[in-house]
Order: sequence, then structure tokens, then C-alpha cells
Amino acid sequence: MDFNATLIGEMIAFAILIWFCVHFIWPNVTKAIEERQLKIADGLNAAERAHAELKDADSKVAAEIKQARQQATEIIDRAQQQANQILDKARADAVAEINRLKANAQDDIASMAQRAREELRERVGALAVQGASKIVQREIDPATHKAMLDQLAAEI
Repeated sequence: MDFNATLIGEMIAFAILIWFCVHFIWPNVTKAIEERQLKIADGLNAAERAHAELKDADSKVAAEIKQARQQATEIIDRAQQQANQILDKARADAVAEINRLKANAQDDIASMAQRAREELRERVGALAVQGASKIVQREIDPATHKAMLDQLAAEI
């Protein structure tokens, strides 16, 4: 191998190129690589945090859904109880109204029966007086007639 000036010149040029690259280009390249690595690491950390937050959010959503279902069940149960109470009260009110109407009807029937008895007594009394009048063949004055009817009605 021939060691000549061209080889030495190429070696010096190559050494200068390496020195230039090491001092001026390599720091910028390593800096860019390190920045890119930091960005990638930050992105991975953010993705892991987002994944953890997503799991937390999923568990919170599941808990909220469970709580909402429980509250809905409680509301439905309370509504059912209120509906039952309203129905029971309506039934009790209806029974009370029926009993009141029945009592009123019985009172009306009793008063109508009493009036019918009194009217019947008066008619029987009038018939008795007329019969007695025909038997006696004389007319009784109205005051005596009224007194006899009242007495007869009291006796019947």
C-alpha cells in the first residue's frame, strides 16, 4: 500500500469532517433525538394517565348508574306505596260514604214508614169515626172528632 499525500489529505479531510460533525452537527442531532424521546415518553405517560382516568371514569359511571338505578327503584317503591295508600284511603272513603248513604236511606225509610203509619192511623180513625157516626146516626162536631182521632191514633 502506497502511503501518499492524497491518502493523508483524505484522512485530514475526514478527521475535519468528523470533528465538524461531532462539534456542530452531532449535538443538534442528539438534542433533537432526546427531545423526540421526551415527547414520545410524555405521550406514552399521557396515554397511560388517560387510560387510568378512563378506567376511573368507567368505574365512576358504573357506580353512578348503580346509584341511579337504586334511586329509581326507591322512587318506584315510594310511588307504589303512595298509590296503595291512595287506593286504601279511597276504599275507606267509599265504604264510609256507602255507610253514610245507607244510614240516610234507612233513616228515610224509617221516617217514610212512620209517616205511612201515622197516615194509616188517621185514615183508620176517620173510618172508625164515620162508622161510629153511622151507627149512632148523628154527626159529631169537628173538635170532638179531632180529639177522638188523636186518641185513636195514640192507641193504635
